[in-house]
Amino acid sequence: MIKKVFFSILLLMVFSVSDAQDDWKLMSDKEGIKTYSRKLTDSKINAVKLESVFACSIAQLVAVIADVTSYDRWIYNSKSTRLLKQVSATELYYYSEVVFPWPTTNRDFVSHVVIDQNPTSKNVTINARNVPGWVPVHPNLVRIDYSMGKWILTPISKQETHVEYTLQVNPGGEIPVMLINSFSSTGMIKTFKNLREYLKKIPAGDGNFLP
Repeated sequence: MIKKVFFSILLLMVFSVSDAQDDWKLMSDKEGIKTYSRKLTDSKINAVKLESVFACSIAQLVAVIADVTSYDRWIYNSKSTRLLKQVSATELYYYSEVVFPWPTTNRDFVSHVVIDQNPTSKNVTINARNVPGWVPVHPNLVRIDYSMGKWILTPISKQETHVEYTLQVNPGGEIPVMLINSFSSTGMIKTFKNLREYLKKIPAGDGNFLP
């Protein structure tokens, strides 16, 4: 009897998590970019997801995302980014300052990036989560206390890659929730468009990041 009750509870937990993960609302589908939003139970700030197909190899895309020195060229409102520690080819820490719309204050954060590839499917997952303590808090900036981004890259062919990116962030400070939700969604769409253009400048032969 106890085993049956435990099994029932376990199934309920699994289905609840699955439903929460799939509870995305399509907000827009323009220029080959699908934008989704999802309300969170523990935050008024929505999670955002984008999906698109990029005309590049998965290796090229990973190489660009792993090169934090390129971020200011394609990430929307990225003011300055610098590498703090290169642990390995698939793990690093970086610092970034982000421009926020007037009259709010710019934000900054330190992110820990880990890249992983499934040896069978060749899909690549890139997790980026903020970490405290690496850089002193700047008096003229607001430190982002929570940020979690995730890239899921799926190879379609040698010249095409399906990209899914999700972001959950709490920028801290006093900012209207509607402004945060609008800013994060708009910023991600512009980031995807910028990344598309930037990838056109990267020769295919330079994308040998993955074995």
